[in-house]
Amino acid sequence: MRKLASVQTIWDVQPIEGADRIEVVSVLGWKCVVKKGEFKKYDLCVYFEVDAFLPVKPEFEFLRDGCYRSNDLNGEGFLMKTRNFRGQVSQGLVLPLSILDGIEPLDGVAWKTGDIVSEQLGVKKWEVAEIATGSGRVIGDFPHGIPKTDEIRVQAEPGLIDEFKGLPYYISTKMDGTSVTMYLIDGEFGVCSRNYEIGDDETSPAWKFVHKHNVQEKIKKGAEALGLKNVVVQGEFCGEGIQKNPLKLVTAEWYVFTLRDMDQGKRLGLQKMQTFCEAAGLNMVPVEETGDQLPYKTVEEFIERAKGKYASGNHKEGIVIRPIEPVYSKILEGPLSMKVINNDYLLKQK
Repeated sequence: MRKLASVQTIWDVQPIEGADRIEVVSVLGWKCVVKKGEFKKYDLCVYFEVDAFLPVKPEFEFLRDGCYRSNDLNGEGFLMKTRNFRGQVSQGLVLPLSILDGIEPLDGVAWKTGDIVSEQLGVKKWEVAEIATGSGRVIGDFPHGIPKTDEIRVQAEPGLIDEFKGLPYYISTKMDGTSVTMYLIDGEFGVCSRNYEIGDDETSPAWKFVHKHNVQEKIKKGAEALGLKNVVVQGEFCGEGIQKNPLKLVTAEWYVFTLRDMDQGKRLGLQKMQTFCEAAGLNMVPVEETGDQLPYKTVEEFIERAKGKYASGNHKEGIVIRPIEPVYSKILEGPLSMKVINNDYLLKQK
């Protein structure tokens, strides 16, 4: 679960060159611009993640210029986005712990690092309407038993870096589109957007892609190549009308990034996913790098590694890092995986 608003510790405070009234603090793996002198190292604070949607309340009115948003899906409020202050990237919002004055601590005694306070402050996640991605007609919730495709940013859980120690790894390009999950279970085939199952009709670009490219049979063929019967295939659906089509694709494409064996209830490794895609005739997300051990040791090194451009010339969204063979993460309580978003890309999304 994302910590949209949580109590955190200020780990560092640094000046910003040429700035008299602002400075930058480190919270988790994030850098945030704050008023000069507002925080000291090791202070507790309240951190609001990017995509947190804060309610219209007097204490948040200072955000109105630049952060105010209103639509039918989300209502009105203040949206946290990546911003740039005098050349310093700022991701999220840091406020003093006093914003929680009058609210009882979760343990009834005192606020502590990691306490999630989204509900207490009325903070929600900014939702993008399904129709905005042209997903199609919703026929049900996302199927029970199939994990969704959310990836955790390394800045939100820096401890993930330690969990990669000594593990062979691969880095893939994060394609900029919309998540589409397809399943073949007990002979039943289905298509899902990020949050819902989608009906088979002309309103769904993903279903049109399935029929045009005979994807159901391709998935069956790929599964047979691995001796599998029930599989879930998850990928990024990219093309015209999707996220401004930064890849500049003329026709839609689906880039596989996760393969699951549903009989075993587990994610499969890189080699099996490559074998599956080759046998099925499906594209996989580009693999940029593999190795026996990650050479990147800090959040800052990963942020630098995430930079780059697609063949189209547009900034790529970022990278995803996974072990070559799935490994359980104690932090995530599931398969180890993390993403790093390209700061150059984020600044273009303002």
